[in-house]
Amino acid sequence: MYDLDLVERVYEGIAAKVGAARRMLGRPMTCVEKTLYAHLWDGPSSEAKRGEDYVNFAPDRVAMQDATAQMALLQFMNAGRNATAVPATVHADHLIVAENGAATDLPRALDTNREVYDFLRTVANKYGMGFWRPGAGIIHQIVLENYAFPGGMMIGTDSHTPTAGGLGMVAVGVGGADAVDVMAGMAWELRMPKIIGVRLTGRLTGWASPKDVILKLTGILTVKGGTNAVIEYFGPGAATLSATGKATICNMGAEVGATCSLFPYDEAMADYLRATGREEVARLASAAAAELRADAEVEAAPESFFDRVIEIDLSEVEPYVNGPFTPDAAWPLSQFAGALEREGFPRALEVALIGSCTNSSYEDLAAAAAVAREAKAKGLKPRAQLLINPGSAQVLETAVRDGLIADLEAVGGVVMANACGPCIGQWNRNAADNDRPNSIATTFNRNFAKRADGNPNTNIFIVSPQIAVALAMAGDMGFDPARDTLDGVHLSAPQVDALPARGMTVGDSGYVAPVADGSAVEVSIDPASQRIQLLKPFPPFDPAGFVDMRLLLKVSGKCTTDHISMAGKWLRFRGHLDNISDNLLMGAVNCHGGNTNDVLNQLTGERGTVSAVARYYKSHNLGSIVVAEENYGEGSSREHAALEPRFLNVRAVLAKSFARIHETNLKKQGVLAITFADKADYDRIGEFDTLTIVSPESIASGRALETVVRHPDGTTETILAHHTYNELQIRWLKAGSALNCKQEPPRGANP
Repeated sequence: MYDLDLVERVYEGIAAKVGAARRMLGRPMTCVEKTLYAHLWDGPSSEAKRGEDYVNFAPDRVAMQDATAQMALLQFMNAGRNATAVPATVHADHLIVAENGAATDLPRALDTNREVYDFLRTVANKYGMGFWRPGAGIIHQIVLENYAFPGGMMIGTDSHTPTAGGLGMVAVGVGGADAVDVMAGMAWELRMPKIIGVRLTGRLTGWASPKDVILKLTGILTVKGGTNAVIEYFGPGAATLSATGKATICNMGAEVGATCSLFPYDEAMADYLRATGREEVARLASAAAAELRADAEVEAAPESFFDRVIEIDLSEVEPYVNGPFTPDAAWPLSQFAGALEREGFPRALEVALIGSCTNSSYEDLAAAAAVAREAKAKGLKPRAQLLINPGSAQVLETAVRDGLIADLEAVGGVVMANACGPCIGQWNRNAADNDRPNSIATTFNRNFAKRADGNPNTNIFIVSPQIAVALAMAGDMGFDPARDTLDGVHLSAPQVDALPARGMTVGDSGYVAPVADGSAVEVSIDPASQRIQLLKPFPPFDPAGFVDMRLLLKVSGKCTTDHISMAGKWLRFRGHLDNISDNLLMGAVNCHGGNTNDVLNQLTGERGTVSAVARYYKSHNLGSIVVAEENYGEGSSREHAALEPRFLNVRAVLAKSFARIHETNLKKQGVLAITFADKADYDRIGEFDTLTIVSPESIASGRALETVVRHPDGTTETILAHHTYNELQIRWLKAGSALNCKQEPPRGANP
């Protein structure tokens, strides 16, 4: 058991902290409110207005995955600490390419990424952080199995950190600079979120699974409906779901923009804690159960306590298919065959992929294996390829012992490494023509264009594990196992136990503990490396940099962090800011011309890639600006999407709206994040225009900024831009970045 003393401290103080908050508020509290107020940096002193007030929190721990940890740890090395102030872990899960199977893919990754792994391992060892080796598992599955606990708070440098909400933990995805603050002993700032209550009744039946609950909800909320809000599940239906089922639902809350998602503590969580060797945590949580659930008055009158209430009857939920190209395009499977016809999606299924941080638990593999086992027994053969990424070494070893892997391999399934693989674009699909339209079904959480295999015409559909296997047997995206037959054979809905009857097992978990004193540890960085590059502080704020900013790119339509800083082959440069900046906005569609990675150089009149033109402006000491549409920066927490424009002298991003994490990342790195006061002004900006922020040095909380748009004929017009900067964030901006800004004294021992 890891950090039991930390868990004990949280539970020792939680009743008093929640009691103080309840007295201060003068009303009953929701489950998430209890955890939030119990983790306030200065304790509960006054009510924070939801959706408005910024609040300082004291998270219990930090988790980082290898792709984002590189930049976070490079920043932490400049923080002046000898060790992390809170427990922290680094997980090597994103850089492993899936191609032929774990037996060959993992050794190749160990060789290809050796210098990155050596850097992560040594820096973790030096600063007192735990390190999970490549092959140990996917960060969020590892956290769920080892670190998450009801009533705790953590942040992680991955947008799917909220997976831990399946164990009742407030877990929030952040950029690396936020993680550095917490590891340096500083407060973590967050706008007090609104709270969306989702009342669950009934019980799932048939082919429906927990995945279908969140697939249905994404269709209700859309990709921005949860922005600056926490989703709190409650009601009698919540207790019918397993802990890993709850985790699946919380994981995909990121796809509606939610800050995090949370379930109240119940016996299913206690069962999971005991099954993963944390009997003492289960005992402590059970003793504090009243503080790990909403007050009875909240359950009785939810409309009085939540900002919005959504009702879902689990007994009416059916399997869903979401996609393609956006996770909120939700289709009931019973209606999807008709949608295929109307929309012209490729009907033939080529590959079904099971895994990712969303669906790689023992329960998920058990459900998939049950369908495969029955199909094999009834003489069916798969008509599509089946790939599996288990969530952890513990999940894999237990699944092997119980015959689940054998069942999947018997129908042609190929087991990849315990890693993210295709979910993060690390898939060598080896397709003959990687531009052709085709369809794949995944149990992942995101399905943006090029996300899995780099092919912009791969239609990615998100489904549950059991539906993924059923579709693979059919080779047909329109197949509905509840209604259709294969070769005259009917498949039964799987009925499986959420936890193995013989308990979980693992030999080598892949964990490497840090030495007690890391002062003598040397961090491994080759000065000539093309993978790891030491960071230099960004220059301080200069008002002149906001005068006559060249329009670098006017983005048309959806622009996720995948569009801003692609993953896939670019993951190898996540520790080298100069190299990875070559992918800046290469996936974004230019409003002028409709192409990607093709923009005008206003100085030369020639066209070039986004990064090349930005570098040209930078070499001439000119700032540039990006103009964008709604929910700019949707998706991953990757702060490279903010670091790259900052590095290439993009001074501001002017959008119709921002995704939460990306807006914070821009602020942290010193890029001015502003929104149109009138969204119609987006149409006023032309390809040859320059933009000037009037008196940026006078920026103040709640005060709009005037922006002068200068057209090539010399005429100008002034538009208004809003911002959400508070006093601390203005200090970050004027210092050049948050890391340049003098922070509050660290808590605990001096560095």
